[in-house]
Order: sequence, then structure tokens, then C-alpha cells
Amino acid sequence: MLEKTFDPAAAEPRLYARWEASGAFAPKTDGAAEAYSIVIPPPNVTGSLHIGHALNNTLQDILARYHRMRGKAVLWLPGTDHAGIATQMVVERQLAAAGNVGRRDMGREAFVQKVWDWKAESGGTIVQQLRRLGASCDWSRERFTLDEGLNAAVRKVFVQLHQQGLIYRDKRLVNWDPQFQTAISDLEVEQREVEGAYWHFAYPLADGVTYEHPIAFDEDGNATEWETRDFIVVATTRPETMLGDTGVAVHPDDGRYAGLVGKFVTLPIVGRRIPIVADDYADPTKGSGAVKITPAHDFNDFGVGKRAGLEALNILDAFARITTADTPDIPAEYDGLDRFAARKAIVARAEEEGWLREIEKTRHVVPHGDRSGVVIEPWLTDQWYVDAQTLAQPALKAVEQGDTVFEPKSYEKIYFEWLRNIEPWCISRQLWWGHRIPAWYDADGQIYVAETEAEAVAQSGGKALTQDEDVLDTWFSSALWPFSTMGWPEKTDDLARFYPTSDLVTAADIIFFWVARMMMMGLHFMDEVPFKRVIINGLVRDEKGQKMSKSKGNVIDPLVIIDELGADPLRFTMAILSGTRDIKLSRQRIEGYRNFGTKLWNAARFSQMNEALRVEGFDPSTVDQTINRWVRGELTKTERAVSEAIEGGRFDDAASALYRFVWNVFCDWYLELAKPVFQGSDAAAKAETRAMTAWTLDQTLKLLHPVMPFITEELWDELGKDGAAREEPMLIGAQWPALPDAFIDVGAEAEIGWLVDLVTDVRALRAEMNVPPGAKPPLTFVAPDGVTAERALRHRDLILTLARVSEAAAAPTAPAGAVTFVSGGTAAALSLAGIIDLGAERVRLTKEVAAFDSDIGHVMKKLGNPNFVERAAPAVIDEQRAKLAEAEAGKARLEAALARLESL
Repeated sequence: MLEKTFDPAAAEPRLYARWEASGAFAPKTDGAAEAYSIVIPPPNVTGSLHIGHALNNTLQDILARYHRMRGKAVLWLPGTDHAGIATQMVVERQLAAAGNVGRRDMGREAFVQKVWDWKAESGGTIVQQLRRLGASCDWSRERFTLDEGLNAAVRKVFVQLHQQGLIYRDKRLVNWDPQFQTAISDLEVEQREVEGAYWHFAYPLADGVTYEHPIAFDEDGNATEWETRDFIVVATTRPETMLGDTGVAVHPDDGRYAGLVGKFVTLPIVGRRIPIVADDYADPTKGSGAVKITPAHDFNDFGVGKRAGLEALNILDAFARITTADTPDIPAEYDGLDRFAARKAIVARAEEEGWLREIEKTRHVVPHGDRSGVVIEPWLTDQWYVDAQTLAQPALKAVEQGDTVFEPKSYEKIYFEWLRNIEPWCISRQLWWGHRIPAWYDADGQIYVAETEAEAVAQSGGKALTQDEDVLDTWFSSALWPFSTMGWPEKTDDLARFYPTSDLVTAADIIFFWVARMMMMGLHFMDEVPFKRVIINGLVRDEKGQKMSKSKGNVIDPLVIIDELGADPLRFTMAILSGTRDIKLSRQRIEGYRNFGTKLWNAARFSQMNEALRVEGFDPSTVDQTINRWVRGELTKTERAVSEAIEGGRFDDAASALYRFVWNVFCDWYLELAKPVFQGSDAAAKAETRAMTAWTLDQTLKLLHPVMPFITEELWDELGKDGAAREEPMLIGAQWPALPDAFIDVGAEAEIGWLVDLVTDVRALRAEMNVPPGAKPPLTFVAPDGVTAERALRHRDLILTLARVSEAAAAPTAPAGAVTFVSGGTAAALSLAGIIDLGAERVRLTKEVAAFDSDIGHVMKKLGNPNFVERAAPAVIDEQRAKLAEAEAGKARLEAALARLESL
């Protein structure tokens, strides 16, 4: 006999160990089986399971388990990312905390060994945590982006792309982290809004030039007064960068400055003569309409400088200190000053010398390193780049022609926009932990790119060479993940069988950084897309739609949830909420789906107590009882809905269909309808219904298994100890139900549907009219047709029990003192005279209608207020509209009840 409750803490580790030991996670070796493959988005080796991982990996596991049960050879390939900057930071912090020397004092080789030691001890914790979630990855194929096989793949790709002219070295602007001393990707930049200012500086015009500047305007915006100026005003949020200015830009259509284009200004402090240029980047409506141009320290300015032929002067060193190395015209007093100290000094001098015209306080967005927390500098430096524009063209075409599709399709727009406007990809990082760039330099700076140092030396003719100090961007090795993990560049069986992969499940925020780059690399090196479909999962937020953060205290830790409630409720919640872009999650929701699991467990115990055991050779196509033909059809429709939803990547629809069948159909109705049969004297009906209950429960466990694997496997195991033996000892290896269309019985569906609707309507009427639970009023069918009369007679006992009525008879008219209603086209009456206090009920219903009126008025006032509608968040407005709809529906229901009272 089943225990009273399911104990996930005891069952989950035991069941997972059993699955893993059985080899169930490895793909079938039967060559005839259709292949299905997914590569895991590799979590950082430093990571810990967070709620986003829980969502993403639950959806992948649903796909893997479903296709495995469909008889396919399923490969869900796991692994972790070496996460260059994150891992290096963790180890550096540990060294500092232990009082050890820094990495630069330690040296590269010793430091890298320390990182490997850390990985062996502490890295990869998340891999064990994924097991706790139930992830059925093939752990025997686990990969690491820095393992030797991937190292070889990375070196080969780099060398080949370099030979093809698609990797090159160039001096361009990068996001530079002054703390970590490395370029970082856009993904590692966090835009933070901060308090700041626009400093308005007057740059003097050179060569005695003056011009007339408008200072007053009429109603139509035409200038009415002018003043003669020998300066032009620019505004900046970063005064320190003025030391690197090489131009001032105005819009070509800005009439105020038309006569100044081609003229020069003298840069204060430095004395540098810089030109005034025309460029569309300058916005005539902002500030003075003139902008200072510092090509070496601003991405937009870099573009203006390229177009206008302006020099790019680097005024900062790697630590973001002023340097005069390339700019000897900067006064020596500024050399070595921190950028923010230089800012204060420049503003003070501008004020003292009179060219500071205004300080305009503002809030503006400033880029910060997401890990270091320091302000990022656009910095001009030599780096390695990939010609992403060339590689992007086949990746664009592949999605345009449907070789790879996105679910939802709307995300293709994001993919297209990024690839059509793609910039060169900076792939070098000034770190020590990562794939070291396979490039060597001789004493003259000549570059030799090769897979090994020996090959590079051979290229150089035997010269002494020094390897490039930089490592590759983590995303470079991740871009090769779908084929490098399967053994490329070797021609392995896995590559032949499982590439291209079937699905990729990932988040929208890495469509650019990972999905697009995998598409580029996969098409270039494999001549095929890396995956046929990309399923984009939403972002998990708190119940109010707020981003989760430790500072807000609204983080839901999946490991805490698994400890307290088990993995299944968390997984089911992730699945059923997955259909929205922003998933609003609360602990209460997860607890609710824990109750769903409890409902299933109790249904299994009830079935067991009523001797509903598996019967050898039972054929569900032969059942005769109406309830059994009905539940067989409902199960078949559910199987269709779940299969189609999972195939289509609509996990929310699959979970909703499962919830409806398990809770509403099987537990609430079928088992209730079966009770009288179990307790009756009809031996044949009893035997058939017991066998049908056991069979239906088996099929239900199969359908639910991909979403809630632990509780379903435990029930499969426990229920399999009684009755006929099963062919499949473990549910994970069971075949997905294949139910024929003939199992859907229209007649049984109509009849049980009529009964369910009738009982539901009577229960609702009882609640509306405040009928005491113990009261059993008589039910009358008013002038029923022959079909209804037969149904009422055939199901009389069930109607009496489930609707809690004392009689279910037919009559030509409704009795006096009865409330009439229509259910499923049948007119019926519930006699309430003498059972309820009509006067008291009128008063109660009238008060409740008034309360709804008050709620409706309150919400209507809010929604009718333009200020509220304009300022409130969309989620708040939606909440108010939902409240209004709910109140209006409640009022209508009570008004109908009042009308019924009046008819008595």
C-alpha cells in the first residue's frame, strides 16, 4: 500500500541514482531509432542553480524525456563553460582572502594551475544541482569548454578563419574594464542610471573667426536677435575626455553653424587646433547642437572620426589614468591622474579661466562592468577581431528560408536586426584563464598564426617567438559548442548521428551573443545549421513582475524550493507559466502545484484501496461502461493535446492539458463516478472499472512523466508491485501512449458531459442561493425529452449523491417554490421553499450586489482618470481591468440569483 504522502526528500535522490545507473540517459544504440539531440546552454563553471536555470533546464528535460518515450535515440549533451573573467575573479578573490600574492606576482603558469586546482575542488557544483532538478542529461558525454578536445577545436577554428582572412588584428574601440585590465563583451556591460551633469564648455574659435549666434526667437521659431560670438559651446558628461578631442561636430542642416564648418577651434588647456565638421550624429535639438568629438574614447565619436578623417588620440592608460604617451601636448601636470581626479581638475580650471558656461544636473546611463562594478571605458587598443559581417550572411539566409526556426517566431526579428547591423567581433581578452590565442610574434612584431608553437616556428624560419598573452572571448569557444562537443574536427559517430541538433532552448538575452554565433560557426565549419529550432524561454520575475534581486529580497532559490517542496512542483510551475515572456513567479504558485501532485498521489491511493490493479491482457477498446468509454476518450484527447503542445514547444499548453485531465477529469469526476460502481453489486462493471482505472492511471503517469518525473516514477514503481507485471520496469523507459481515434466515444462524451454539467450547475446554484451543505432539496426535470429522461433515470443514483439532492424526477411543470435553471439544454428546477430564508437571502444578495457596485465604481474611476492610465505600469492597468471584469461577472451572477428568488 502506498504511504499516505509522497516524500520527495527521500525519493528523489534514490530515483535519480537509479535512472543514472540504468543507462537510461544515454541515447539508444539501435541505429534504426530516429535521433533527437539538444546541447545544454553550458552554465558557468562558477555558477549555482538559479531560477532561470530551473526554467531553461526543465523545458529541455521535458523534451528529452518525451522524445525518449517516443522511442527516439535522445542525446541531451551537458557541459560547463570555463567563464574566463568570472572564474579568474573567483580565484583572485580567494587568493587575496588567504593573504597570497596576486596573480601578476605569481606568474601565469602558477596562477592558471591554481584555477585548475579550484575547478577540481569547487567548480561544477551546478552539475550536481542540475541532477537535483531531475535533468536527464547523458553525463557520460559531459564536456568543458576548456577541455583538451575543445582546445583543439578552438585552435583549428582560429587558424582556419585567420587563413581565410576572417580573423584579423586591428586597433579599434573596445569596452575596457580598468579593474580587470581586459576588454569585455557587450553582454558583460551593465548600464546603470546615475546622478551626473552636462558641463557646457565654450571652445574659442581659432584664427579670429566670429559668427552671429541667434539668442531670441518668435512664436514660429525664427531668430529675432543675435549676438557676435568668438566661441562655440559644447556639452559633455565626461570633461576628462576633452584632452583627447580632435574635432567638434555640427549637423549639416543646422543653419546656426553653417558658416563654421571647415573652420577651427583652439582646444582649451591643450591648445590643439581642431576642425569643426558636419555630421548627422550632432543633434540640433539637444544642448547647443554642437558636440565635442573624442574618437579614441567614445563609440559614436569613433564613427564620426572615421567619416571625417579625425585623428584618434588615446589619452588613457589601461588603468584609466591620463597618459601623455601619445599626446605630448597635454600638460605634464595631468599625466598619471585618475580619470575622475582629472575631471575635477579640468572643471575647476574651466571655471577659473571662464570657459565653463553652465553645469546642468542630470540622470544618465553609464556603462559598468557587471562583475567588477567599475565604470567601463571605451578604449582604443589592438585586439583580435572576427569578420562577423561575412559570417553573418549564411546565418541570416538560414533563418530567412526556414532551415532554423524560432519559437515564438517574433524573436526572429531580434535575430535579423542584430545580424543585419553586425559589427566586427572583438574576440581577444586580456586574461590568463581561457583559450590562449594561437598567435606568436618575432622580435620585429611579425605575427605567425598556427595550431602549435612548432608550426609557428617553422613558419618563421626558426626565429625565437613569443606567444600572444591574450585569451579568447568565452563566447568564441561557446560558438563551437554544438559540434566541438561531439568530437569535431574528428569525424565521429556522434557528429554523424546527432548533428545538426534538433532543438536549442535558451533565453532571449543571448540570441546575439550565443545563438547567432553558433549559427555562424556551425554553417561555416559544418555546412549545416547547428539546430533546427530555437525555443526562447521567458524571464522569471517575482509575482509583481519585478526583476529578482538579492537587494530587493525577492529572489526565489530553486534549491530551497526543492529542499522544501520537491523538484516536481517547481518543474510543473515552470512549465505551466512558460508561455509568457515575463513569468510572474511566487512561492504560493509552486505550493499550489505541490497540491496537484498530492491530488494525484491520493487518487492513486484511492485506486489501490479499491483494488484497481493492472489486469493481464486488459483491452481498453472493449469496455462497455459509459464512464469508462468516456474517460478513455478524455485521456485520448489529452494525449493528443500534450503531444502536440510538446512537439510545438508550447510547454504551458501541455501542462494545462495535464492539469485539467488529472485534477478535473480523472480525480474530480471519473473517480467520483466510479465510487458507486466500486461499492455496487455488479461484478462485471466493478471488474471492468477497476481494470480501466488502473490502465488510465498508468497512461496518465506516462503523460505526466516528462514534466513531473519523480512522483510519477515513484507511483509507477509502487503501483507495479501489485497486479499484472509491466513490460517496462521503469517509467523513464516506458513507451509514450499511442491511443487510437476510435477511443474517443462521442455518445459517452455527450452523456457524461450532460451529467457533469448538471451536477456542476446544481452545485453552483446551491452556492449562489446559500443552501446549507446538509440540505438535500428535490430536483425536478421539467418536461424532459426522451434522451434526457433516460439519462436521468440511468444516472439517478449518481445525481442524488453528487448533487446532494433528495430526488431526481420528471414533471410537466416546475413545482411551486422551486428555482428554475437550464443545464445542457435541459430545463430543471430545484425546490428551495422551506430550505432557505427567502427574506434573509434577498437582503444578503442585495448587499453583495451593492458591494460589487462599489468595487466597480472604484475601478472605473481609476481607469477613467487619464493621469492614472498614462503613469501606471501596464501590469497595474491590466490588474485593474481584471478586477473590473471579475466584479462585473460577480454582480451579474448575484443579480441572476436575485431574479430567481423573485420567481419563487
